[in-house]
Amino acid sequence: MSRFRQLPEVNAGSMADIAFLLLIFFLVTAAIPTDEGLLRISPPEENRSKVEIRDRNLFEVNLNPSGELMVEQEILKFSELREAAVSFIDNGGISAGNLGHCAYCSGSGDPQLSENPQKAIIALQVSRETGYSKYVTVQNELQAAYNELRNNASTRLYGISFQAMKTEYSNSNATPERKQDLQQKIKKIQEMYPQKLLEISTTNF
Repeated sequence: MSRFRQLPEVNAGSMADIAFLLLIFFLVTAAIPTDEGLLRISPPEENRSKVEIRDRNLFEVNLNPSGELMVEQEILKFSELREAAVSFIDNGGISAGNLGHCAYCSGSGDPQLSENPQKAIIALQVSRETGYSKYVTVQNELQAAYNELRNNASTRLYGISFQAMKTEYSNSNATPERKQDLQQKIKKIQEMYPQKLLEISTTNF
């Protein structure tokens, strides 16, 4: 009669515990990617109303499915968008009766561009097939145009840039008096150059 040797069994219980602990460790320490986007707050539907806008006060920016940029019916390079937006917003053109003149603007007063920054509206139309990177690039350039105008105005009036004032205002070490002063100055600059960026869907454009 043959004799069989009984092999020793390996205790896998401790290995399962180690694997479980490693799984918990990686779940806790792993960086989960989050969706990135642009902060835009749209007004409620009930507050939206039809407003007549003069053609000269509307700056049309279009991105076609191929990612080509068209501004005011002309092909434009992405690197040229910021300068074109600044010229449009800061034009300071004189409307009929001199009612639209901007005393603090440094633009050329072109009758084809906006009357003043308060009336200047940038209308952005993006095709659904346009790449997201192109869309973000356009948004960044338009935002940079407003930042440039606000920084210049703030430096001219208060000797400090608009971005520096916002950074100091958010600093917890600033005194209440300083924060109140900064808040008033920031509001003043924002009123001088309000950001009016309108995104229009391709179906409604």
